Amino acid sequence: MLVAGDIGGTKTKLAIYSREAGPHLPLAEARFHSADYSSLQVIVKEFLAKIDEPVDRACFAVAGPVIGGRVKTTNLPWVIEETALAQALNLKPQAVHVINDLEAIARAVPILRPADLETLNTGEPAPEGAIAVVAPGTGLGESFLTLDGGGYLAHSSEGGHSDFAPTNERQIHLLEYMFKKFEHVSFEHVCSGIGIPHIYNYLRDVEQTRENPDVAAFIEAASDPSVAIIQHAIDSANPSKLCVATIGMFVSILASESANLAVKVLATGGVYLSGGVVVHILSALQGPAFMQSFKRKGRFADLMARIPIHVIVNEVGITGAAAYGLADSQKEGQTKCQCK
Repeated sequence: MLVAGDIGGTKTKLAIYSREAGPHLPLAEARFHSADYSSLQVIVKEFLAKIDEPVDRACFAVAGPVIGGRVKTTNLPWVIEETALAQALNLKPQAVHVINDLEAIARAVPILRPADLETLNTGEPAPEGAIAVVAPGTGLGESFLTLDGGGYLAHSSEGGHSDFAPTNERQIHLLEYMFKKFEHVSFEHVCSGIGIPHIYNYLRDVEQTRENPDVAAFIEAASDPSVAIIQHAIDSANPSKLCVATIGMFVSILASESANLAVKVLATGGVYLSGGVVVHILSALQGPAFMQSFKRKGRFADLMARIPIHVIVNEVGITGAAAYGLADSQKEGQTKCQCK
């Protein structure tokens, strides 16, 4: 049995998988608020104590750069190491894996089901083209896949921390506003859950877009302002003008950075958007603004129009982690068989 997890800055999702059932059918699962715990080990041990299933393998997708089986989480005060996890969970060191959360999403892309996707642009996918993955959640994650032999190989990336590049005068002023707050302004600062409030504050404080006092009070009191802003942006009955403008700018920035990654890896196989933010603003992404910004690449506009774009509407990071862990288990089993 495999215990797999998707560890983010806001929440941690754990589940149990078997090789027979596969990565789409967890035998048990649970969610935890990440910040309530001192380490991943504590969460996993609590989870396993309630599950009557012995596990012999583990694979965790973690938000942050994984180097040598070790990662310092980007939006949590945790250091996660494969060796320490193996010891705490009483597992063999070679049976525990930690991978980047966006690599996990990328590993899930080839096995996604139709119900997992909403298509923004059908495009003309190249059969052997690279695939780009962009995921605004608490932070901004990026990864990509390239064809390697008979299948796709997933690559980690920390592209969300690259320099924010404005594409119009309004975004230039946003960058100037952000430079007063941060020495380095990355795409994550303006294109993620932690970035949405920055855009909102810029539009309110610099462009002087007015807000309904009741909405302002609601956002101010919210434990997650980005969620509150999204709620009032997509409220069809009484939308907030400021919140609508915030999500509008966010969509434009997300489209531009998605296109940047698509150009860099030549993602003719498609672009996949993932993360809780894109699911909640799906209606805004389906409007014309996203594709207008995505195609704004000068002489490459026609190429950009041919790139398929999909939104992953289900949580698949843990699916990718499970696929990795189960595949590793199968390889080990095959090796043992060959040695007999």
